[in-house]
Amino acid sequence: MTERLLQFIWQFQYYNASALTTEEGQSLRIIYQGQFHTNQGPDFLNGKIVVGETTWVGNVELHLLSSDWLRHNHQTDKNYNNTILHVVWIHDAVIQHSDGSIIPTLELQHRVPKVLLDHYTVLQQSNRFVPCDKFLPALDEMKWNIWKERLTIERLQRKSNSVLQHLKSANNHWEEVFWWLLSRNFGSTINADLFEAIAKSLPIKTIAKHKNQIHQLEAMLLGQAGLLSKNFDEDYIILLQKEYTFLQKKYGLKPVNLSPHFLRMRPANFPTVRLAQLAMLVHQSTHLFSTIAETPDLSTIKNQLAVTANDYWHYHYIPGEETPFKPKQLGKQTIDNICINTIVPVLFAYGLYHKNEAVKEKALKWLSNISPEQNTITKHWKARQVTNANAAESQALIELKNNYCTPRRCIECAVGNAVLKYQSTTSRATTLRAN
Repeated sequence: MTERLLQFIWQFQYYNASALTTEEGQSLRIIYQGQFHTNQGPDFLNGKIVVGETTWVGNVELHLLSSDWLRHNHQTDKNYNNTILHVVWIHDAVIQHSDGSIIPTLELQHRVPKVLLDHYTVLQQSNRFVPCDKFLPALDEMKWNIWKERLTIERLQRKSNSVLQHLKSANNHWEEVFWWLLSRNFGSTINADLFEAIAKSLPIKTIAKHKNQIHQLEAMLLGQAGLLSKNFDEDYIILLQKEYTFLQKKYGLKPVNLSPHFLRMRPANFPTVRLAQLAMLVHQSTHLFSTIAETPDLSTIKNQLAVTANDYWHYHYIPGEETPFKPKQLGKQTIDNICINTIVPVLFAYGLYHKNEAVKEKALKWLSNISPEQNTITKHWKARQVTNANAAESQALIELKNNYCTPRRCIECAVGNAVLKYQSTTSRATTLRAN
């Protein structure tokens, strides 16, 4: 038993409530268990109970042991003065208010269905991809949709917190923040830190001064990545080296302290190609984030992202190493990834920051209009009859796996609740029939 599980049992009243009595021998009836409270103070607020013939309204505190009240020093905390009921798993001590009156205590260890406890243990100890794997889908479609909508919002709010932390570092400059996070996305998982470091080493105002010269943009990006330090014999790369040397002195640039990774990557995702594509996007756009914030149509933004790297890269993946002709255009999947993991979160954070519900709704609408992500997590859910209709649902399912299933937050999850509730109500119905 854990205190969080005990709170869950009390919150949803998953125990045998027939013929209740306090540990002090008085009859007890629960009219309202109270509102679950996660901040400092009692666990449940504004409960309503009848002890003997007296009706009480106040707070309810839960502990595994009655004596935990003393260990937590609640007897000296005025926040607990209005406690009307002490709900415990095991009663091992008589607890009093500061005025000497005894706090009624309800012990639950013999009233909770064993099947619920066993099932909770199974969920916590499961080594399956998700703890409740064998019970999926567990919820009907309508409840799944409601739960996924909530998970999508949770994910965007969590990502927004990260965006807003970046905003503080950027002195509230949204274009700067977007430049950092867009660059990070271009680096994919493997080179994300490198690309963000490059973006932070090249302020947006510096980049903007050279946006009309694609070779200067490439020189700065590749140079800051340390990709122009070798000896080359191709004219174009020699030109980039000269440009970088000039710009390095002009702006006092220092290459970032991270190395680009190429191993186990598809050539189309090489950092050289991605930096060239990023340079072209800067070259072909103006105030990109402002455009995103003001544009109602996602397709317009996607068209703007569909850049093709400069002609040199049609024949190269790495500087100085010629390959057969292949234009290096950002593909649909990459564009969708940028929309899902950069554009929508930054846009949602922008709406959150400015308390603009219309902008937040636009971000959610755009996410719902993007094709669903296909990865290990979404494929698993789909195989268990959980739909994945669009990117908003994909993000929800990823959030569910990473922030509920993996840390075993089953009792905070609608699916886990449904599994435990079913077990509890089934067992309770069986008990009632037996009686």
